[in-house]
Amino acid sequence: MTGTLHGVGLGPGAPDLLTLRAARLIERAQVIAYPSLAGGDSLARAIAADLIQATAEEVRIEIPMTRARAPAQAAYDDGAARIAAHLAAGRDVVALCEGDPLFYGSFMYLMARLRDRFRVVVTPGVTSFTACAAAAALPLAARDETMTILPGTLPDDALRDRLRDADTVAIMKVGRHLPRLRALLAAEGLDATYVERATTGVERVLPLADAPDDAPYFSMILVTKGADPWT
Repeated sequence: MTGTLHGVGLGPGAPDLLTLRAARLIERAQVIAYPSLAGGDSLARAIAADLIQATAEEVRIEIPMTRARAPAQAAYDDGAARIAAHLAAGRDVVALCEGDPLFYGSFMYLMARLRDRFRVVVTPGVTSFTACAAAAALPLAARDETMTILPGTLPDDALRDRLRDADTVAIMKVGRHLPRLRALLAAEGLDATYVERATTGVERVLPLADAPDDAPYFSMILVTKGADPWT
């Protein structure tokens, strides 16, 4: 009998936003896997820290923060191989993932390498865009409105085309792209809200015009163009 790989969504950062199912899986886990910065800390582990048993074996997967794809792919290859050894020995593995495992989640890269050989079960988490909307008290969609989620890494032309077709837009992966995105939205005549590190103790919600140029990776821009849902 082989073990089961559990991809567990941790939500946007606040430990009390874990689902009950996620908390139970983490508390019972004998093997915990999670991504971390190369040579640095793991946000995923920090969110779940109070639930991890002292006796649990930990599989730390260090992901180099570089624009080149090859180093990260090699890190996931190595992490998947170490997880596979536990699964092949009949041990379940709980893989932690910030946000939701299947929405820009690091777990997808492990699942792609392991799902053909082992059983995989995914536990969803609170997504970052819903957490940011809650922090800003901005309804995302009402009635027949549409919502589009865009990575801020897209080129300007692609962003403009998609912005014009949606009622609500969540722009993720803002980081160093913030000055460019702010200029683009201003040129399109769109007001926007900036949310940084939603649900954490250092959360900030600001008009985009007041947002810092050096935005962290965990930041988002919300653009709402639809009708007021309260009317």
